[in-house]
Amino acid sequence: MTPLPGTSRPILWLIGFFAFLNMYPIQAVLPLLMGDFHASATQAGAMVGATVLAVALAAPLVGVLSDAQGRKEILSSALLLLTIPTAMIAHADRLDHIVLLRFLQGLAIPGVTVVLIAYIGEEFKGIGLVSAMTAYASGAVLGGFAGRFITGHLGELFGWRPAFLVLAVMNFVGALAVFRWLPASRNFKPHRDWRGTLSILFRHLTNRRLIAAAMVGFCVLFSLVGSFTYVTLLLSNPPFDLSAGALANVFFIYLFGAVVTPFAGRLIHRVGYPMSIIMGLAVSASGVMITLRPELIAIIVGLAISCSGVFLAQSASMSLLAASLQEGRSLGSGLYYTSYYAGGALGAWACGWAYVESGWTGVVAAVLATLLTAMTLAWIGLRSQGS
Repeated sequence: MTPLPGTSRPILWLIGFFAFLNMYPIQAVLPLLMGDFHASATQAGAMVGATVLAVALAAPLVGVLSDAQGRKEILSSALLLLTIPTAMIAHADRLDHIVLLRFLQGLAIPGVTVVLIAYIGEEFKGIGLVSAMTAYASGAVLGGFAGRFITGHLGELFGWRPAFLVLAVMNFVGALAVFRWLPASRNFKPHRDWRGTLSILFRHLTNRRLIAAAMVGFCVLFSLVGSFTYVTLLLSNPPFDLSAGALANVFFIYLFGAVVTPFAGRLIHRVGYPMSIIMGLAVSASGVMITLRPELIAIIVGLAISCSGVFLAQSASMSLLAASLQEGRSLGSGLYYTSYYAGGALGAWACGWAYVESGWTGVVAAVLATLLTAMTLAWIGLRSQGS
């Protein structure tokens, strides 16, 4: 198979960046929004969870559509559609309007994430597949950081509304870049047989490797959304009293993921998918425990360690997914993302409840329980299958 043009991996990085630029930027300004709308911790969690829930619901439908219609057009169109609700958030005057617009953002995001995994699975093989996937994952890490960082600092300087207008403009530019530079699919074959789609769905649902990867993904995003949503509330209150800009700086720890993810490809290739997932989850659990120390530096270091472990586990599970799908790739990706983002939506709600009942200790307990569950699932569901 002839390699794709040299521009392919940078544009895969860019796609990951813009997909996750929009996923969590609201986390950095949650205290500002809670003040403006007199919202509770669980209502704040709804502003995060609405997007994640919408991604979970839309992912399989987008997968079926992409398997029938193609890849590049859906990718660039989804990025363009993200511009609209992102810009409208800046003009929302009610909390429920923000939740609705965040939900609409989530409906567009699978057009990027789900379709790109299918694209990578078709256009890359072997170590090239892992390299392409880690390029995308690295971009996703930087996008997740940039969304929070930009929104937090602009929110402190000018308010959270102008911050979302800036993100909308960035989305528009990103859509144009993807349309211009993403190489067209060479190996895509449309699948418009709906009965055949149901047959493929059944085979996916009996694919142990896919299901195990999806269940691990559920637990991974539960822990990531839960911890990073409510740590902003922990740090914005006494004794830390961090401002929106200072909270944005805390998300520099996401850059550890940008460093870890490229090395993850080599580790995954060396030790295999199951062991890479288990190692990443174990590192993440150790980092979460460090955050129980009531010191700012300990919380930051613990989150950095936890974040790095999660990104390793995430890269391994996504690479496993791409390697396991030989047909109906977008549908398979959609199933994975349904599970993955359902975990994030549940994490936003369950960890909000835990925070209200037991503070940060409750959040840590919920996250640790979920990570231990993921390690068990990885061992049982993947180890016996080989790497």
